[in-house]
Amino acid sequence: MKTVTKVFWIAISISLLFVIWGVVSPAHLGRVMDAAQAFFLERFGWFYQLCATFFLLFALFLVFSKYGKIKLGKDEDKPEFKQLTWFAMLFSAGMGIGLLFFGVSEPISHFASPPLAEPGTSEAARQSLRYTYLHWGLHAWAIYATIALALAYFKFRKGYPGLISSTLYPLLGEKVRGPIGTVIDTVAVFATIFGVAASLGLGAAQINGGLNYVAGIPNNFMVQLLIIAIVTVLFLFSAGTGLKRGIRYLSNVNMTLAVLLFVGILIVGPTLFVLNLFTTTFGEYIQNLPSMGLRLAPFSEEQASWVQNWTIFYWAWWIAWSPFVGTFIARVSKGRTVREFIIAVTVIPTLVCALWFAVFGGTAMHLEYNLGFDISGRALETAIFYVYEQLPLTLLLVIVTLLLVSTFFITSADSATFVLGMMTTGGSLNPVNSVKIIWGLVLSASAVILMQSGGLPAMQTAIIVSALPLAIVLLAMALSMLKSFRTELPTKPSGKAHKEAKSNDSEKMRIPRLGSKRKEPAK
Repeated sequence: MKTVTKVFWIAISISLLFVIWGVVSPAHLGRVMDAAQAFFLERFGWFYQLCATFFLLFALFLVFSKYGKIKLGKDEDKPEFKQLTWFAMLFSAGMGIGLLFFGVSEPISHFASPPLAEPGTSEAARQSLRYTYLHWGLHAWAIYATIALALAYFKFRKGYPGLISSTLYPLLGEKVRGPIGTVIDTVAVFATIFGVAASLGLGAAQINGGLNYVAGIPNNFMVQLLIIAIVTVLFLFSAGTGLKRGIRYLSNVNMTLAVLLFVGILIVGPTLFVLNLFTTTFGEYIQNLPSMGLRLAPFSEEQASWVQNWTIFYWAWWIAWSPFVGTFIARVSKGRTVREFIIAVTVIPTLVCALWFAVFGGTAMHLEYNLGFDISGRALETAIFYVYEQLPLTLLLVIVTLLLVSTFFITSADSATFVLGMMTTGGSLNPVNSVKIIWGLVLSASAVILMQSGGLPAMQTAIIVSALPLAIVLLAMALSMLKSFRTELPTKPSGKAHKEAKSNDSEKMRIPRLGSKRKEPAK
């Protein structure tokens, strides 16, 4: 395949070795991953905390800075997608399956085992939602926004290839074309594979849980393997239709189904209780954001373990997902300004996620706290279906949820094959179908191996390990952006000196186009 790069062959080779390892000796792979998880959580938890906080502060700085008016594209470029479609696409890729898998299970888990409060109390209920908002809120979307902004800016305004390494040109210069650039892009590819594979594993587990509830189908690995196989065929078919057809239409379907499910639960559930709970806990989330976002509990082993297993894991997951989500968001965000982009990618999804968890998690806690149902005793993937069992229109809610998990599954995997195709074909905006199909098969195989070698803990380990080197790359991307932004809005001298300075700055700070050396024709 002439279109692929060195990164493709390196990443495919290592991915195949990982898959073979999991097939030949899944138990050994599981033990190695457990040891790696313990090491990284204990030694680098502080680093993940500081990184997540930095990206949030960086995003806030850009919103209120003079750089907010810079356009992600040429000055005359217009957005490629309508506002609602754009939002649906970034949201489907950004959270998707996780909202359904953790919508009930995370808040009810924190309710039964809170970070600080007495389990099962009203304070535990408020803490559970505060920390759920933390994990799915501003920090997470700021991580996505940082990498997506860098990719969109350097691709559409500077004309660079859509690669992670290309965004570091202001810092590394020509080195991004050599081995350093190859290593950076390979790290991004592997973080994407493990992050998305974990999400696919969660989706398969939840579909299996729903089918078990509806039709009594056994809830086991073989059924989940069959689910992954069926969905793989579907998302590979969708991937072949291209960005403006398959992903676009499915993203709109996702958004429609998600809104219907959200409104349905809000209406048939304890509406007033949920709205009051949301208002209270979201205010507490904003009030306690700095302390929660930097909490590590060094004097309590039990509390430190809680932070590592939840908060640190989430920061690593969002970092691992960021090349995938960031590349995809960047691809559909041409023509937006920096300020518009940051606000749309951080504030709006945070509010939506908070409302989602307040409605689903709040309903579950109401059933357990006020009515005595044992929601927290259920498995993570089936808790949501047990909640439905206590509400009107149970069967309809289950069917809509299974459809939504399936479409989220397809769009996440479809988007991931597109992004991996871009990363391994030199940043092509339209990677060939053969490359996308290969990556689709690798994603599905990786998900199966992670499930077989240890389930959710194995997925968590893969994410935590792959996120560490990528976090360093993301920090460098933020500095690289700032360095380039300064050339966009220079201090303006007056008169003739202004024209000369502008001309000289333009010559000195012009960064050569990466990739092909062929000059593009004038537009």
